[in-house]
Amino acid sequence: MPKRKVLITGAGSGLGRGLSVCLARAGLSIVATDIRLESAQETVSQIKSSGGEAEAHYLDVTSEQDIERFMRESEIPLDTLINNAGLQHVAKLEEFTVEKWDLLIDVMLKGTFLMTRAVLPGMRSRGFGRIINIGSIHSLVASPFKSGYVAAKHALLGFAKAVALETAGLDITINTLCPAYIRTPLVDAQIKDQAQARGIPEDEVILQIMLRPMPKQAFITFEEVAAAAEYLMSSKARNVTGQTITIDGGWTAQ
Repeated sequence: MPKRKVLITGAGSGLGRGLSVCLARAGLSIVATDIRLESAQETVSQIKSSGGEAEAHYLDVTSEQDIERFMRESEIPLDTLINNAGLQHVAKLEEFTVEKWDLLIDVMLKGTFLMTRAVLPGMRSRGFGRIINIGSIHSLVASPFKSGYVAAKHALLGFAKAVALETAGLDITINTLCPAYIRTPLVDAQIKDQAQARGIPEDEVILQIMLRPMPKQAFITFEEVAAAAEYLMSSKARNVTGQTITIDGGWTAQ
């Protein structure tokens, strides 16, 4: 029986790479896509060096034409889509440029819409599919200076609920994973940006801004997010759809 194919967007770094490596280790075949092909290829090299199965593809999730090209050329029967591509920008609203706002919304919200729309016909024809959106603790709460990111991540929850209702008649599910801070290059960049925006040292950003709201006082790991994704992909999760699964060290329990 062929391995289940899992397409991960933004797989060239950070959580996308971490998920790719963890899920390949669990026996899944990874389709690693990124707007930086060389980064996706590096992810695939890591997977293959450990005996896993993966392939790399260039993909711009903000481009309807590029997604159509990819779907046409790859002809990959995708069982699972993980909408992971994302980026951050930290700035006061008055200093938040329209260009940056549009970029964040295009990648994280429009990209999720376009990718989900592209894979659904194949999933419907096969009668099976799993769509997992990578949300964030900022799908549930807000932080200052992150208006674009917070808006995009909040919107993913409503999008998933609507698609869950549209696909309820088949064994297709869509859910959103919402981890708190994971120590990735994206978060490392935020530490510097937040230190500048708030006028505090970088160590204080880690302790007071990132870890203080989490009672467990620990960064989330790739393995924890991958374990939740594995569950959502399984047949045991066929009735889990339109849901928000939060991995936040107790942040939202307060």
